[in-house]
Amino acid sequence: MEGEFFSLLGPSGCGKTTTLRCIAGFETLSEGAIALGGRRLDDRPPHRRDVGLVFQNYALFPHLTVFDNVAFGLRLRKVDKAAIERRVGQMLDLVDLPSLGARYPAQLSGGQQQRVAIARSLVLEPSLLLFDEPLSNLDLKLRIQMRYELRLLQRRLGKTAVYVTHDQTEALALSDRIAVLSQGRIEQIGTPSEIYERPASAFVADFIGSSNVLQARVRGDDGPADTAVETEHGLLLTIPRIPDVAGATVTLMLRPERFQMAGLSNGNAARTNRFTASVRDVTYLGEDLHLRVLASDRQPLLVSIKNSKGTRVIASGTAIDLAIDPEDIHVLRR
Repeated sequence: MEGEFFSLLGPSGCGKTTTLRCIAGFETLSEGAIALGGRRLDDRPPHRRDVGLVFQNYALFPHLTVFDNVAFGLRLRKVDKAAIERRVGQMLDLVDLPSLGARYPAQLSGGQQQRVAIARSLVLEPSLLLFDEPLSNLDLKLRIQMRYELRLLQRRLGKTAVYVTHDQTEALALSDRIAVLSQGRIEQIGTPSEIYERPASAFVADFIGSSNVLQARVRGDDGPADTAVETEHGLLLTIPRIPDVAGATVTLMLRPERFQMAGLSNGNAARTNRFTASVRDVTYLGEDLHLRVLASDRQPLLVSIKNSKGTRVIASGTAIDLAIDPEDIHVLRR
């Protein structure tokens, strides 16, 4: 859709970068077509496609200043000097580098180099922006800062952006919509919340964030709105009503952070799933604790809980009471 931030997300080799290169004109289509604003692109050379591309390694010319790097495309198009001065100045202001035009790439930080690459792409006023993992070379703290700035910039300009990444958190934070790819095929297209909360397949559930994917057998109806199931390791759960008949096998997804210590659960007491689990391992991550537990003695689960005074005493071998609302258990259909 026009003006949206659209991400291509998937593991290495899934086809996301190839797709981006096809849009840019650096790869040839084997079939199908590419159109932008109703105009065919695939029969045009890259420089006539009205797209701007920001490379993973920024691809700045080391012997040119920041100003000359940004001005490079304009000079190729023989834009007059006054217009170049004006447009490059506008772009450097836009990416918050107004005083660095005389510097060379080697004199810039990674984040500043990335901004120069974005300015060079924007100065040609393309209809479509393409990003090939532009944040992957930055350290974590700067990456978080730059994805925030990149999203603000895209919104200010109202440009349509296609963004390639293998980083799930990055895609969730930046995107209006995400296409999850696997082995050259699209597994699911949706908003970040749709992709995370309601994955269309076991692959998407496993690839986006952490998840518990369990095989279960339908036992039958459990009241007017629910279905009772039993996992392969004997854990009994209530889930929202599904049409599957008793005895059918279903695949469930439970996000680790949806579990609560039973005493803190705010769900419907009559419906909430409650069970005792034995802690097998604790990973301390500052804000969170990641627990590997065995529920009902046999069902392995990954549980994520917030670090607080009540959770600091949890250690391997501890018995804990857990709860999860039926609405937080998602049935995967493929």
